[in-house]
Amino acid sequence: MTGSKIRSGMTRLVPYAFILPPMIYLMVFMFWPLARQMYMSLTNTRIINPNRGRFIGLGNYERLFDDPAFYLSLKATLVYAVLAVVFGVSLGVISALAIDRPFKGRAIVRAILLFGWAVPNVAASLIWLWMYNDRSGVFNRMTEFLGLGRFPWLTSTELALGSILAVTVWQVAPFVMLVVLAALQSVPHEVREAARIDGADELSTFRAVTLPHIRPAIQLASLLVCVWSIRRFDIIYLLTGGGPVGTTSTLVVKIRQTAFEGHELGMASAYGAVGLVLALAIAALHYAVEQRRMKWMSR
Repeated sequence: MTGSKIRSGMTRLVPYAFILPPMIYLMVFMFWPLARQMYMSLTNTRIINPNRGRFIGLGNYERLFDDPAFYLSLKATLVYAVLAVVFGVSLGVISALAIDRPFKGRAIVRAILLFGWAVPNVAASLIWLWMYNDRSGVFNRMTEFLGLGRFPWLTSTELALGSILAVTVWQVAPFVMLVVLAALQSVPHEVREAARIDGADELSTFRAVTLPHIRPAIQLASLLVCVWSIRRFDIIYLLTGGGPVGTTSTLVVKIRQTAFEGHELGMASAYGAVGLVLALAIAALHYAVEQRRMKWMSR
């Protein structure tokens, strides 16, 4: 009797034994550094003496919200993230719909479309940096051939953010294509055929049959692209360094500038806290929309 109780108790502990290692990992490498950063945002810690930061409460946040550069950075982040989702997801969905149909050479086309996603960020930045070159870049050669002259793609306040956005869309669209293509493979072929037999055209079949099946995949891809865009650093920093005049200085780039150029770790942590809240707000919005959709489907 006692042995069976012991075995029963050990059986109940098995799920906790599996959960414990990832929980320890998250506590050590995620929650503790996050809590440390949140506390640091309440201090005047500087990089030259990181162990002597004094607690100043919300002083960093007061400076943050009084600084016009913060709002410029927030605006650049939101515009960049929203446009990356709009163009990246749209192009990815269109590409997935195009290669979902069987045609000769589809495997080659799929491999070509995946190239942007497979290239490392640093290599992609160097490729596009050469293409955007004012003198010998591909784009300026094309515009000169068309009689439009040269454009300062990365040094113009009007063109810099759009130029970086083009690189981002080139990278994220293939990922969206893969996610949506996987969802398209799960759409029942019989349902599509039944819609066509009933006289539905291609657009009606897509709206009534295909879109409801791939909508969760599109929403998930949109969430991931948005969060990735908020935290993207390498491409922006390598192409423009946050310039010109801060027009491409997103929150993540601003964190680097504040910490390693301004030497203010406390202020940089405050920027990081704002970015974290922004990402959590977007995730919460996605969750609310998904819950509303599930309730509507269950009726």
